[in-house]
Amino acid sequence: MSVFESLNQTSDRAIDVGEQYYKKTQEYYKLKVFQQLVMVMGRFCKIAFIGGLFFISLIIMAVAGILALGRLMENTILACLVIGLVFLILGSLIYRFRTKIDGFIVRKLSKDFFE
Repeated sequence: MSVFESLNQTSDRAIDVGEQYYKKTQEYYKLKVFQQLVMVMGRFCKIAFIGGLFFISLIIMAVAGILALGRLMENTILACLVIGLVFLILGSLIYRFRTKIDGFIVRKLSKDFFE
């Protein structure tokens, strides 16, 4: 009977070790998900704040550019068209290089996510 008791004790210890491993792995993944979530939310907030300020400053600079160009050209409507054309060209360039921008973002985030 001692062989069976020894085998029973060994299997009980193996079950305990397996349960501990499962619990620790579960805790690790909870912490990893929390870390990734905090990183993503932090980046999102930074992007929202910085992007919002950048957007507001871009609007103010566009209005100032329109007013300055309107005085220079003596035609405010034509100045609006010129500034609009500049934004259209910038938008076209960003659209043209969108795959490179996406690739850069994926490389940057995958380095943080998979480490």
